[in-house]
Amino acid sequence: MNENTANLGAPATAVAAPSSAIDLSVAIGRMRLANPLMTASGTCGYATEYADFVDLSRLGAFVTKSISKLPRQGNESYRVAETRAGMLNAIGLANIGLDRFLMEKVPLLEKMGVPVIANVPGWAAEDYVDVAERIDQEAAVIQGIELNVSCPNVKNGLSFGTDPVRLGELVALVRKRVRRCTLIVKLSPNVADMAVTARAAVDAGADCLSLVNTFTAMAIDIEKQRPVLANGTGGLSGPAIKPIAVFMVHRVYQQVAKAHNIPIIGMGGIQTWQDAVEFLLAGATALAVGTALFINPATPLDICDGIAAYLRRKGHAGVRDIVGTLQS
Repeated sequence: MNENTANLGAPATAVAAPSSAIDLSVAIGRMRLANPLMTASGTCGYATEYADFVDLSRLGAFVTKSISKLPRQGNESYRVAETRAGMLNAIGLANIGLDRFLMEKVPLLEKMGVPVIANVPGWAAEDYVDVAERIDQEAAVIQGIELNVSCPNVKNGLSFGTDPVRLGELVALVRKRVRRCTLIVKLSPNVADMAVTARAAVDAGADCLSLVNTFTAMAIDIEKQRPVLANGTGGLSGPAIKPIAVFMVHRVYQQVAKAHNIPIIGMGGIQTWQDAVEFLLAGATALAVGTALFINPATPLDICDGIAAYLRRKGHAGVRDIVGTLQS
C-alpha cells in the first residue's frame, strides 16, 4: 500500500449484527432488492470476476461494467491513477460488446441469484436504443438498464448528460423500446444544477435516477510536465467526492425525486456504513459502492451489517424508515 492508497482511509468499525433481524429490503422500480447495496458500474467486470473474493449472492444487486453495441478497446495507458483520498480513471468504456456479452456473460449472471443491472453507454441515440432494446428482449436475468449519459472519460461522453433537452429526448426514445426492465438514468455531476437534468430524465420516463458519476478531473506528472492519464483528464471517484455527492443526492431528492416518488441510487465515495447512512438520510433508496471495492471487495456486505446495527440502535424496523429523513 502506498501513501495515496492509505489516504483512502480504513473503513470504520461497525458492531456486527445479523442483518436478518432488520428489514433491509428496498424497491427500485420493478426490482425488489434484499438490501440496498450494489456494485458501481465499471468496478466488478461483467459477472463473476469478484466471485472468489466475496459472496455475490449477498448483494442487493449487481451492476455490470458498460456494455456498448460494438466492442471497444478504450483509452491508451495510463488509464488509472491514484490521488489523495481517491482515484482517477479514464478507461474509456472498454468492453467486449453486446453480442459477446449476451452469449458469454448472461449465462453466468443467471447463476448469481440477485437482480442484475446492465450499464449502457452510447455516442448517438440509436446506440442506447439498440442496446437497451436487445437487453430488454433477450436477457431476462437483467432487471434494470442504467443509461450511462455521464461518463467523463470518453470524448463527447457528456453531450447527453449535460444538456437537459437532449437528455429528455434520449430517455423518451429508450423508454418507448424498454418495456420490461426498470429504466435508470445515471446523471452527470458536471453540471450547474443536477435537479434540472434529473427533472428532464424523470419527465421523459425514467423509473430511477443514479448519482453521482465521477467528476472530470486531472493529475499532472510534474517531472514529465504532462498529465498522468493518457486521456489528459479522467473521472475522479473515492472518498474525496463524498460530501459533494451527498449534497447532490439531497438536492435531487428534495427538488425532483421526492415529489415524483422516484428512487435514487446514491453513490460517490461510499466506503463505510456511516457514509451509507448519510446517503440514505439525504434521500437515496439504494447505494452503489465502487472505488472502495479495490481495497476491500466485501465492503458492501460490511456496510449492510453496519446499517442493520445502526437501525437497531435507533429503534427502526427497516432501512426504508430513514430514507430522506434528514432534519433541516
